[in-house]
Amino acid sequence: MAFDLPKLPYAYDALEPHIDARTMEIHHTKHHNGYTTKLNSAIEGTDLASKSIDDILKNLDMSNTAVRNNGGGFYNHSLFWEIMSPSGGGEPSGALADAINSAFGSFEGFKDKFSSAAGSRFGSGWAWLCVHKGGKVEICSTPNQDNPIMPDTGCGGQPILGLDVWEHAYYLNYQNKRPEYIEAFFNVINWEKVSELYKANK
Repeated sequence: MAFDLPKLPYAYDALEPHIDARTMEIHHTKHHNGYTTKLNSAIEGTDLASKSIDDILKNLDMSNTAVRNNGGGFYNHSLFWEIMSPSGGGEPSGALADAINSAFGSFEGFKDKFSSAAGSRFGSGWAWLCVHKGGKVEICSTPNQDNPIMPDTGCGGQPILGLDVWEHAYYLNYQNKRPEYIEAFFNVINWEKVSELYKANK
């Protein structure tokens, strides 16, 4: 199957002032679209062409850099758009809040650790909140377009929240001030969607 570029569930300017419209448009139509096109080219005519993106990445030969980079880019951004919302921000509730409090002591403890994972990732990459079977949550980060469902990335579990810390995700608005971008991200997190993903994967 060929993969399609997902439509955004909101307008390009919907996350302003936290993430600007021009960055969103370039990020979606250029970067994510590029990963989608190159992934389709990389799997065309192979046994991967009939598989879901989850199956491709969970069983990935990590030396296949075309599928690793572009499959990761496709998957990561597809999740990224979903877990943001113009009406986002605040804190999680219910089972997800309980899991976060259990793992990190408090929401502020989670926020500090997640911000550290995103801020300390050298170069390009992602910060993740993942859930393991049984409901325990974990924070980790990966380089480039790697993600926790790939083999041997040093992360584990199913990603339910991800933050893109490639410079293309924030440079137009924040330049080299990654910490300000990370702080702004908390104002657009769609905790309802993250909670939905937590319940589906715990």
